[in-house]
Amino acid sequence: MTRTIGLVVNPVAGVGGPAGLKGSDGDAVQTAARERGMTPRAEGRARSALGVLAAAHPGAEIITAAGGMGADAVRAAGLRARVVYTAGERSTGADSASAAAAIAAAGADLLLFVGGDGTARDVASAVPSEQPVLGVPAGVKMYSGCFAVSPSAAGALAARWLAGDELPLEPREVLDVDEEQIRAGRVDPHLFALVPVPFVVGRTQSRKSATPVSEAAAVRSAAAGAIAAMHDDTLYLLGPGGTTMEIGRQLGVSKTPLGVDAIRGGALVLADASEAQLLALLDTAADAGTPAKAVVTVIGGQGFLLGRGNQQLSAAVLRRLGPDPLLVVATEQKLTDLGGRPLLVDTGDPDLDQRLAGYIRVTTGVTTASAYPVTAPEHEGAHSCV
Repeated sequence: MTRTIGLVVNPVAGVGGPAGLKGSDGDAVQTAARERGMTPRAEGRARSALGVLAAAHPGAEIITAAGGMGADAVRAAGLRARVVYTAGERSTGADSASAAAAIAAAGADLLLFVGGDGTARDVASAVPSEQPVLGVPAGVKMYSGCFAVSPSAAGALAARWLAGDELPLEPREVLDVDEEQIRAGRVDPHLFALVPVPFVVGRTQSRKSATPVSEAAAVRSAAAGAIAAMHDDTLYLLGPGGTTMEIGRQLGVSKTPLGVDAIRGGALVLADASEAQLLALLDTAADAGTPAKAVVTVIGGQGFLLGRGNQQLSAAVLRRLGPDPLLVVATEQKLTDLGGRPLLVDTGDPDLDQRLAGYIRVTTGVTTASAYPVTAPEHEGAHSCV
């Protein structure tokens, strides 16, 4: 039996991440992001996935939507686009849902969607419950378990699907969070649906897991260990997360719950910074000879260090930080819960991700640390040292 692949792209997915807006939903947020110089990254992520698919199946036909909702990326990858849906001048979430429904009805055996949790919810609301889907990560918040770990991983899974491989389908969660709650510092993902997803360990993303109350003492210890490793003359960019929130609390700094904040000498320098603000701050620090590092933690269950909810720490920002850009802090339990799976970096810059791959020191307590492997999903199996 000949298999077919469908594709729907949310053209504005991810535009709010580097701008520090905690999401991309709504005209006002998208306008604000563009005013801050941000551009959507969805089509680039779609092209990365389709490039892998095209290498294995040159000239394959993809069932898709017109223009930026799919056909542009399909043709750029050298594949054939069968357009079954055309949106208006400015596509919306309703268009993502309508396009997904049309693509599924046209016979797509596997539907790829490019976006974040909001796009996953739009797609899940529109297709039959038995329709296999797979997300190409391009949004700001991606708590759901229906995404591949990277665009290239999505492309590789789609290529195997098209070749007739019997990939196991598992019901995976579609989770979504109200972006207004996120901007207010509250993260409470709700289960919206379960969708069948081709699941391969290390290639398909796990859902984000919450930090249990019983681990609160371990979080405090890990945060204290990170503070002990800090130097007063260094500028630190504190990424989002419960452990970095605890670092701010112990320092007496009002940390933005889901933003990136800059501190030096235990004092707040810049709160809730966008990518552009961080780049300007790092330029000033470089002129003054001030070293800088990003402080990041592990997303529980998923293992991501970069590329999920902290896009302000972009590839450009990380490159400004030099050859050793990260101070990683996490509890030992978070590492144990990964079951040996490596930590993941997905900055959108494959060369940088490759450089970050290898082993990295993870501060787990005041006097404890672990050397833990880091993988760049775009370069599976890469192990160059940090």
